[in-house]
Amino acid sequence: MKRRRREIRSNVQVVDVETGEIEPISHRIPVGPNHPILKEPLRIKLAVRGEEVVDCKVEMGYCHRGIEKIMEGMPWQKAAFLAERVCGICSHAHNMCFIGGVEKLAEGDPAPRGLFLRVLVQELDRIQSHLIANAAYFYSIEHETMFVWNMNTRERVLDCIEEITGNRILTGWNVVGGVRMDVTEDQLNNVLETLDAIRDDVITYRRIASNDPFIKLRSRGVGVITKDHIRKYRVVGPQARASGVPESDMRLQEPVYPELGFKPVYRKNGDNLSRILVRYDECLQSMELIERVVDELPEGRHRRELEVDAGHVDNRVEAPRGELVYDMELASGGIVKRVTIRTPSVPNIRVLEAIAPGSPSIADAVATYASLDPCVACNERFVVIDEREGKVLLEGKAREVIRACSRTS
Repeated sequence: MKRRRREIRSNVQVVDVETGEIEPISHRIPVGPNHPILKEPLRIKLAVRGEEVVDCKVEMGYCHRGIEKIMEGMPWQKAAFLAERVCGICSHAHNMCFIGGVEKLAEGDPAPRGLFLRVLVQELDRIQSHLIANAAYFYSIEHETMFVWNMNTRERVLDCIEEITGNRILTGWNVVGGVRMDVTEDQLNNVLETLDAIRDDVITYRRIASNDPFIKLRSRGVGVITKDHIRKYRVVGPQARASGVPESDMRLQEPVYPELGFKPVYRKNGDNLSRILVRYDECLQSMELIERVVDELPEGRHRRELEVDAGHVDNRVEAPRGELVYDMELASGGIVKRVTIRTPSVPNIRVLEAIAPGSPSIADAVATYASLDPCVACNERFVVIDEREGKVLLEGKAREVIRACSRTS
């Protein structure tokens, strides 16, 4: 039977291109705000015809905590700890981005040894984040074996982070001028031994993901992000690199990485499977970067005392999920006057509205959401700005923004 061509219009009408006939929506399915597959609360509104997904809307605003507002008036020393709590999975990246911004307002440069040690922990953090992201995806397609294996390997990486920093998640590792503590040869050797032990595991997971018939059936050709989607939604991180955009990796512009010979890894298909495989590729690359850090670790102090001045700064790092931006202003005495945080989850979750339609089933749309490595707590930041006046009209939850826009329209 010849398959009829259809297009999806913005008002959720499915139209047969050849006949112009409008085919009705059979159901509207809400996923969330509380749902077994969602780690954090948000609502995905799906419109379906039978099992096929024909439209998707993402509704956020259930997890707003006002961290940026709480930072105002704090000394930067306290705000650094709060920045680390924006996201538990990529907490080190938030702390590093905030501290790096403060350092741009200071006189002098951080200790080179401290910068290398930051990279060491940041790449360990990237590995554990990618492993839990892939584990969550496998859980969403009910491949429980791969879920458990990835989580078990992640535990060993968290042990390495604890070996270096003293904590597994919220490390408080970065300070202005370097890092909080130095490392010993024994600690570095233990980390390298652990990475040697888990490297074969990650290679095995990548091989299984590439060849397992069930994983390929559920993942290949599903949730394709095109370069047009990347330009429109500003998709970043492994999600963009899985669609053939390696220049999205901010590590190309960060300190130390060019000295380590860093080059981004990428794939071109842009589907759920490619995103999973890019994360495994980056796990293996992170292991190589850590080995180079240990080999080239500079001698000297791990921290320098720097005097912080008032001013405005924009700092960017490559968090595990993609480009993380801290735009902030400090007053005299190092008091935080204003902070705006732009996390990678903001565009990465929003692109689901473009790629979920066309999914063969509701389950595939949910799996596509999981493949984006979403962090809801990261993206609860909304500001409505009057471009003509240059004034902020409203800050707060997504629902508040939507209601305000409805009242003013």
